[in-house]
Amino acid sequence: MDTPVPRFYLYGEPHRVADRRFVHLEALDDRSRPSEWTIRPHAHADLHHIFHIRGGGGAMRAEAAILAFEAPCLIVVPAGVVHGFSWQSESNGSVLTVSSAYVDLLRQRNEELRGVFALAQVARLDPAGSSGFATACEALLEELSWNAPGHRAAAEAGLLGLIVRTMRATHGREADLFTPPGRQAALVARYRERVETHFRAREPVGVYAAALGTTESRLRAACQAAAGQTPTQILDQRAFVEAQRALLYSNLSVAEIANTLGFDDAHYFSRYFRRCAGCSPRSYRAAHADTALADT
Repeated sequence: MDTPVPRFYLYGEPHRVADRRFVHLEALDDRSRPSEWTIRPHAHADLHHIFHIRGGGGAMRAEAAILAFEAPCLIVVPAGVVHGFSWQSESNGSVLTVSSAYVDLLRQRNEELRGVFALAQVARLDPAGSSGFATACEALLEELSWNAPGHRAAAEAGLLGLIVRTMRATHGREADLFTPPGRQAALVARYRERVETHFRAREPVGVYAAALGTTESRLRAACQAAAGQTPTQILDQRAFVEAQRALLYSNLSVAEIANTLGFDDAHYFSRYFRRCAGCSPRSYRAAHADTALADT
């Protein structure tokens, strides 16, 4: 089992690798209305979302959290985060989707943008801010829809402007999540990438360090400086997130989940989960059963 929830390109479309400079903008109700205003929990491997809600509201599931919102607001959903929506009927707005590779390229030239997609969150807008965001979306959509001279440059400028507006709307919440630039941050980014593809193997941190061409002590120092966590904590956190997903979105038994995450002993997995969550896997599943967004 790769994941207990579906991974899409755009919602409802089979997963494929996004183009390096992929940008897509559509009306909120293009997919929500045909889905009867319910978007089932899913994830995108390498696509970030910014939702602009001009009218209506609803609730978003982001992993195990439920975030209620009402217009006008922005919703940020980073790549890889399991998310779903229960919309109020006739909600309206727009959905901006951009590849993580494109965002990384923009970050290289604009370090202050590094925290924009640090976490899933909702940010309130005042009427003027909402109107300005909508106007900027219309301008970007126009550039994406034709082949006039300079339209690629204009589209990138429009995209950058919308990301900056989002950064400003969420700035206070993201100040503590900024990752300092430099060699240590780059090493931690590479470590996270390898964790994403190897965490089920339950490999020791030393194996990761060797694969990255560094030592355990240097990796530990980088993780502490750039992420405020040890390499083991980052690794355990990723496995814990996947365990949560399996408990919330699948009917697998605790023993089956333990096996998919590389734990040979289901009892050890249960102790590990209790250490992370403060409760047993079964208790966690039962406690969240009534709060999950409908997935049927």
